[in-house]
Amino acid sequence: MKRELLMGNEAIALGAFEAGVEVVAAYPGTPSTEIPETAARFAKQYGAYVEFSTNEKVALEVGIGASWAGKRTLVTMKHVGVNVASDSLMTLAYTGIDGGLVLVSADEPDCHSSQNEQDNRIFARFANVPCLDPSSPQESRDMIIFAYDLSELFSIPVILRPTTRVCHGRGDVELGDINIQKREGKFTKDVTRYVAVPSHTRVLHKKLLDKMEKIREFVEDSHLNYTLPGEGKTGIIVIGASFNYLMESIQILGIKLPILKIGISNPLAKNKVLSFIKDLEKVIIIEELEPVIENDVKILMSENQLNLKLYGKNIFPRTGEFSTDLLTETLSKFFRIDIPKEQSKHIIIPNRTPLLCAGCPHRSTFYAIKKVTRGKAIFPSDIGCYTLGFSRPLQTVDTCISMGSSFGVACGFAKSTNEPIVTTLGDSTFFHAGIPPLINAKYNNSKIVAVVLDNLTTAMTGHQPHPGTQLTAMGDPAGSVSIEKLIAGMDIPVEVVDATDVKSIEEALKRGLESEQVYAIVSRGPCVLLKGVEKRPVYRVEVSMCRACKACIKLSGCPALEFKDGHSSINPTVCTGCGLCAYICPVEAIVR
Repeated sequence: MKRELLMGNEAIALGAFEAGVEVVAAYPGTPSTEIPETAARFAKQYGAYVEFSTNEKVALEVGIGASWAGKRTLVTMKHVGVNVASDSLMTLAYTGIDGGLVLVSADEPDCHSSQNEQDNRIFARFANVPCLDPSSPQESRDMIIFAYDLSELFSIPVILRPTTRVCHGRGDVELGDINIQKREGKFTKDVTRYVAVPSHTRVLHKKLLDKMEKIREFVEDSHLNYTLPGEGKTGIIVIGASFNYLMESIQILGIKLPILKIGISNPLAKNKVLSFIKDLEKVIIIEELEPVIENDVKILMSENQLNLKLYGKNIFPRTGEFSTDLLTETLSKFFRIDIPKEQSKHIIIPNRTPLLCAGCPHRSTFYAIKKVTRGKAIFPSDIGCYTLGFSRPLQTVDTCISMGSSFGVACGFAKSTNEPIVTTLGDSTFFHAGIPPLINAKYNNSKIVAVVLDNLTTAMTGHQPHPGTQLTAMGDPAGSVSIEKLIAGMDIPVEVVDATDVKSIEEALKRGLESEQVYAIVSRGPCVLLKGVEKRPVYRVEVSMCRACKACIKLSGCPALEFKDGHSSINPTVCTGCGLCAYICPVEAIVR
C-alpha cells in the first residue's frame, strides 16, 4: 500500500484502475472532468482505453458495449449528463451487465458551474440501481472498488455519486496495487436479455426488483454504512460531504452524539437504520438537497410504529451546499448551545461580473451580433464559456437551458414570433446535442440564424478534445469531423468566418438575417488560452487621439481595457491582440 495526496476525482480514477478497469468513456463536465483526465494520463501505462465520447448517452453506450464484452468499465459525467444518458441507463438496469460497470454522477449542490442542482440519488432509485455516496477522497477510492465487486456480483450498473467538494477536495489516500486485467473481450448472445422488447423486459423488470431486494440484504452488513458511538437520546444520520462538516461542528460545540454514517443511499440498509433509531427520542438527518434519506426514515418509522421526533428539511435548507458554519449554527440553535464568536474585520469585497477572457473569439462575434441586430432580436444560447454573453455590455444571450437547447428553442421562437432570431452554441456542444435541432430547423423550415462558436476545443471544462480537434483523450491523432461539412450535408447554407474579422462576421449575419430559411455561420478562432496559440502583438492607445468616449470599453467589455488619467488605456499584460477595440474605436486611436 502507498499513500498519496489526491483530489477526489484522481482517487476515483486510480481506484478504478485498482479494480481492473480496462475501458473509460466520458463527456467532460464540472465537477467530474479530472476523472477521465487522470485516467487518460495513466491509460497506456496500465493498458487501458480512455475516450471522450460525443455526449453522455454515447459514453454510457460505449461502456455498455465494453461491459457486455466482459470488460470492467468506468463511465463518468456531471449530474445533468445523467439526464442525457438516462434513456440507455433505465433499460440497462433491466438487462444487467457482464463486466462491472460504474457510472460516476458528479453532483453539484449550489450550482457552481451548472444549470441546476438536481439530486441524482433520486435517479438511482428511478432506475433501480445501487448508489454510493463518498464523503472524502479516500472513500471515493474505496467505494469505487467496492462498486465493481457489487456490480459484477449482481450483474447491475452502480452509480457512484461524489459531490463537488468531494470531487475537488484533496486528502491523504491509501492506494493499493494496480490490477491490470486483460480479460478476453467476448460477447455471448442472449436475445431474451439483451434485446429489449416487451416480452423480454416484462420478465427482466421483475428480476430487477428481486435483484434490488437481494442487494438490500447484502448491504446491511456493509462497512460503508457505520455508526459512531455517542451519548444521549438524540442521534444523527448523515451522508456524503456533510459528514466532514458534522465532525467539525460537534467538535466546535463540544457534543458527542450517536451518528450513523450512510455510504450506500440506494438501497438503504433498513435494518441498520432501524437498529440505530429504535432507542432514540429524536433523530436529525443531515443531507444536502433532497430529503431522500429523510423520507426513507419516515417510512421506516411509520411501518414500525416508532414514535420519535425527526428533524431534517424542517431545520436544514433544501437548496445549496452545506458547510461547517451552517451545521454549527443550526445544531447550536437545536441544542441551545452558544457559539463563541471570533472577532473579525468586516471586509466589503467588490462584485466582479463574470467575463469572457481578453481576446476571447466569442466576444467579437457577440459584438457583431449586437451591432447588426441593434439588440432587437431573440438570442437563444447554450452551455459553455459563451453563456457569459448574457452580461453587459454584450447582452446577446437570452436563454440557456441545456446542451443543444439553443437551436431547438430557436425553432420554437421562429414558429411563435416575427422577431429575428440569432442563436449561438459552441463547437463541442454542437457535436454533443446541436445536430438534431439543426436538422429540425431545416426539416420544419424554421427561419433562424444558427451561429456555431468554434474555438477549437471544449474550453469551459479545461480544453478537452472533441470530434473536431484531430486528437483523442489519450493524445493520439484522430480523424476530425468538419462542422461546416456536416451542416452543408443537411443542405443548409453555411459560411465560415474568422472570429477576429468583425466586418466579415457582420456581413455574414446580414446575409443570414435576409435569408428565408435556416442559415448557419461557423465563427472560428482558437481559444486564447489554448496551448500553442500564436501570440499576437498587443494594442495600445494613442493618448493624443483618444477623446475619452469610452466606446471601446462600453461596447466590448474587454478586461484588458481600462480608463484612467482621462483616457482609455490597455493593460499589455492582459491584452492578446485580438483587435476588437481597434475596430470599435471611432477615431482610430487604438494601434499596435
